[in-house]
Amino acid sequence: MAKKKMSKKKFRIVWSSILSVLLIIALGVNIALAQYSGVITSYFSEIDTTSAEAIDAREESTEVAEQIADEGIVLLQNEENALPLAKGTKVNVFGWSFTAPIYGGAGSGGTDASTAITPKAGLEAAGIEINEELYNAYAATDLERPVIGIEGQDFTIPEPQPEDFYTDELLTQAEEFSNTAVIFIARSGGEGADLPTSLFGADTYDPEGSPQGPTGQRFGFADDQDPDKHYLELTNREQGMLDAVTAANFDNIIVVLNSANTFEIGWVEDYEQIKSVVNIAGPGQSGFGSLGRVIAGDLNPSGRTVDIYAADVLDAPAISNFGDFDYVVENADGTFSTASDAKGVPLKYVDLTEGIYIGYRYYETAAEEGIINYDEEILYPFGYGLSYTSFEQQVVADSLVWNDTDITVDVEVTNTGSVAGKEVVQLYFTPPYTGQIEKSSINLAAFGKTGVVEPGESEVVTLSFTVEEMAAYDHNKLFSADGSYVLEAGEYALSLMENSHEKIADVGSKTLSEVVYDSGRSTDEQIAVNQFDEEVTGEGSIDTYLSRADGFANLDEIDKNETFTVTNEEGITREVEGTLVDAAFVDMVNSKRYDVPADTHETAPTTGADNGLDLADFTDVPFDDESWEPLLDQLSVADLVKIVSNGGYKTAEVASVGKPATVDYDGPAGISNFISGSPLSGIPFPAEVMLASTWNIELATAMGEAIGAEAAAYGVTGWYAPAMNIHRTAFAGRNFEYYSEDPFLSGEFAAATTAGYQSLGGFVYLKHFALNDQEDNRTLGVLTWGNEQTIREIYLRPFEVAVKEGGASGMMSSFNSIGDVWAGADESLLKEVLRNEWGFNGVVNTDFYIIDVYPYMNVELAVRAGNDILLTGVAPFGVPEINTDSNDTLWAMRDAAKNVMYTVANSSAIDDGMSTDTPQWVIITIVVDILVALGIILGFYFTFRNSKKRDEEQELNTANNL
Repeated sequence: MAKKKMSKKKFRIVWSSILSVLLIIALGVNIALAQYSGVITSYFSEIDTTSAEAIDAREESTEVAEQIADEGIVLLQNEENALPLAKGTKVNVFGWSFTAPIYGGAGSGGTDASTAITPKAGLEAAGIEINEELYNAYAATDLERPVIGIEGQDFTIPEPQPEDFYTDELLTQAEEFSNTAVIFIARSGGEGADLPTSLFGADTYDPEGSPQGPTGQRFGFADDQDPDKHYLELTNREQGMLDAVTAANFDNIIVVLNSANTFEIGWVEDYEQIKSVVNIAGPGQSGFGSLGRVIAGDLNPSGRTVDIYAADVLDAPAISNFGDFDYVVENADGTFSTASDAKGVPLKYVDLTEGIYIGYRYYETAAEEGIINYDEEILYPFGYGLSYTSFEQQVVADSLVWNDTDITVDVEVTNTGSVAGKEVVQLYFTPPYTGQIEKSSINLAAFGKTGVVEPGESEVVTLSFTVEEMAAYDHNKLFSADGSYVLEAGEYALSLMENSHEKIADVGSKTLSEVVYDSGRSTDEQIAVNQFDEEVTGEGSIDTYLSRADGFANLDEIDKNETFTVTNEEGITREVEGTLVDAAFVDMVNSKRYDVPADTHETAPTTGADNGLDLADFTDVPFDDESWEPLLDQLSVADLVKIVSNGGYKTAEVASVGKPATVDYDGPAGISNFISGSPLSGIPFPAEVMLASTWNIELATAMGEAIGAEAAAYGVTGWYAPAMNIHRTAFAGRNFEYYSEDPFLSGEFAAATTAGYQSLGGFVYLKHFALNDQEDNRTLGVLTWGNEQTIREIYLRPFEVAVKEGGASGMMSSFNSIGDVWAGADESLLKEVLRNEWGFNGVVNTDFYIIDVYPYMNVELAVRAGNDILLTGVAPFGVPEINTDSNDTLWAMRDAAKNVMYTVANSSAIDDGMSTDTPQWVIITIVVDILVALGIILGFYFTFRNSKKRDEEQELNTANNL
């Protein structure tokens, strides 16, 4: 049967509809392009890394990165002076990871190490001959370095099966090649997940995964999976390798640990052939060249540990409250379910029940209290490291100056050995413990490092700090009504230490009178008082914190987690660790996350004024100067929304005030651009943990300056770094991009890096502010509970030092919550402490912001609390609607705009001015728009012309018929 022909009238309607839809789509696309032009420009812009300026900057970065690696390698053991090896020594290197080591970590702290020096190349360049046949045997396996990233984590430790690989033939060839062996062990880490405390679990890893990458987790080969083993100890396959190597005829075995996380290494004591242990964390571009020079003796190691090495890393008090914990509610029928907030976000938590007793603070104090055998529990103290030479440290006579405000002492360091080298000098203080405020028995107070000291020569290192830095925070309000820093009365002793455990000399002691800093410390702009009481008390909070009282008598009471069998909506049951809460607790969390208070401003701010002012004229204008107000009046409501909601890898351009856009990139180990169509990576520096292992502040300054010069050459202004969360446990997935377990050491390195970078005209975003010290559940706004002393002395201290000493101009708030308040909307954190108390006048950005993914990130609460811009990514999705009918929100956005503009006005971006060049993609879009518009116009023209002609013909035909 013939098809029925469409009528001419129906055809015209259909065709007109198609043209109308095309017109609407074209208009919508152009509106979206206009809204996200800055993001798109960033995505398609290619940054020139081949200019003379860029080449010079990269050469300087390469040199500084090498210097950091030179001093960041830590020699942990060297029995019988087995190292260094003589030039020309033949070496068998066992361990697949020698063919594919860890250069850093994954995620925003990762770098491009595609051109980095390999371990093999590093050793060979130093004159060490590698067993090629053994190396090729490893390379010929089908093993690959697994992915540990944001989207998925494959925790497989790539090693061949021992029984198949370590044949008699292979081992005989190795024995004939050399009687010296290196065992190379590597561990990785990355953003998105913590390292497993059990190498056992269901395999949910999908290599294909989502468009962004793999998903799920995998816990290793079947023969490596063991519920009683964790990621930071030898796997079954590695144990098999160790057994094979130590059973063979190798007189000298060297263990190289390629890991930023402290590894359980106590087994070296069980094998007399193992003479030396070397740690190299994420070495970046050239660190394995440094390793070769250390092993060959061309370089004398001078690194020191930045975390204590425990025999059992699961023994730390923090471990009992580190991981995946659920709030649980009881149903009417007596069953249990996991609790979720009003938008379906599971309610997870972390309890910082160990208080201030992190790392060496716990172990040294526990030893002082006599509750542990230190030599059995600790392998290497904090601040520990060996050298190929020997040093003697002496306090210079009469050099100690200790007055009411400052402490200074000179230490003479003499090289008493036969090899030139550098030495670290460490000063600790011991405060009185009265039971009223928790205190560690020993605390790092100051440190320094010599230059190269020749044998028989000496160098004097001056160490200093302020008396008020010995004050502890009284969150229990025993000494003042609102909480305060307190220098309790009693004896304070200073010790010159080899490390956190081995004393060199008593420097001096004083019995001090009580000082309550209820008028503020000298560095405070506002008196420090309890700011987090409302967030960290009440249901869901911590009842018992670890106390030193009676020799840590309550150590067994700090784990409140219970096991529950929970049932989901599909009736499937599973066991979870958690805490039972009621509906009122869930309502409280919902209120804190989603309820926006009613307006307090009766009028809106002035917007869109024509005052003729330009941001370029506001460089060096004080933050509180009244002249900022008429400039702010020029901003339209659309400008305010643009500034706040378009802060991903940039600050937005605003024509009404002449504000240029800035390009802001990751990450802590060097400039990394994950959003460019032509990805850019600066020189990959060693991981921050390796930088801290140098104990050399001058290198931190040099790193900041070198990255700052690279950034300037690339047109980059903001840098999402340094990162300075705390190594609360050995298992945190991002320990590689944080400095240490010690907040003072972390703060000093961050401050120096910050000052170095900002001296070149850029600004930093210190991250992740704050208490973002584990990866598990962080993107769920995990509720993190701690008392004010713990929060201030451990977790806020690095940021405080970096702001006050380093002059940081930017901050990145974190995913997690402090108590029941998202850190990005925590007014106590972002206004009271950061701005009012520390005097910060810069810009605060969120961590990655996609409202559909992280619905607990409430933009109105954030901007009202002092979070200025949203890190909204690279595409027009996930950006929230902002209620511009709210006067309070408008005023808050005006404050945010001022913070952003003040920061940019005092950066190098203001010298470059606003962009006047039309991006290539815009030109292409305009051409396409013109062609599309012409096509649509012609389509309408011919449709209606033909329609008119047909109508005229029809009228004529009708008339003729009549």
